[in-house]
Amino acid sequence: MSVIRVLIVDDQPLARAGFKAVLEATGSIDVVAEAESGEQAVELAHRHDPDVVLMDVRMPGMDGIEATRRMPRQRVLILTTFGLDEYIIEALRAGASGFLLKDAPVDELVRAVRTVAAGDAQLSPAVTKRLLDQVARRLPAAVQRETGALTQLTDREREVLRLLAAGMSNAEIAEALVVSEPTVKTHVSSVLQKLALRDRVQAVIYAYENGLVAPGGR
Repeated sequence: MSVIRVLIVDDQPLARAGFKAVLEATGSIDVVAEAESGEQAVELAHRHDPDVVLMDVRMPGMDGIEATRRMPRQRVLILTTFGLDEYIIEALRAGASGFLLKDAPVDELVRAVRTVAAGDAQLSPAVTKRLLDQVARRLPAAVQRETGALTQLTDREREVLRLLAAGMSNAEIAEALVVSEPTVKTHVSSVLQKLALRDRVQAVIYAYENGLVAPGGR
């Protein structure tokens, strides 16, 4: 098993020390750097190119959301003491691969880091959809993406995106479209590539912001 390289970003020294101790105790996760601000995080991410960035949301100066936005190459796992609110949504829009509450159990933290490092989203599409539904009416207007990108999708890929954004798994999509699960995986990969999206969570947000799925819809 290859070692996962992590950058920890938090303005509280004790919090950083705690996360570092937990992660390095696994023997398969190496904390390559620590940052106490968003500005420092961006600099260290460029310097060390970590596999995963553990990012606090609220910090003096540049916050975690803006820092995430400036790390397009990194997989960012947002750490927050806040619940399901606009901070989470904005972080996901900025490119985060998921979020975790700071008081999550140790095994959940380790599992989340490994999940994100493997290229998966820590937040499932179904949970993302529920988040969007819950806060949709309290969010500021979303920054619209280039909707012309949707024209690159085939009719089947557009349908797969709509079902994916409704929170359906690959198996459920395969059943709904009467195709094999490997075929669905191929379509999902094609959708992500054509729309320049990092993962399924980003696809959910894209579909939501471009009107393919309405709040509360499935």
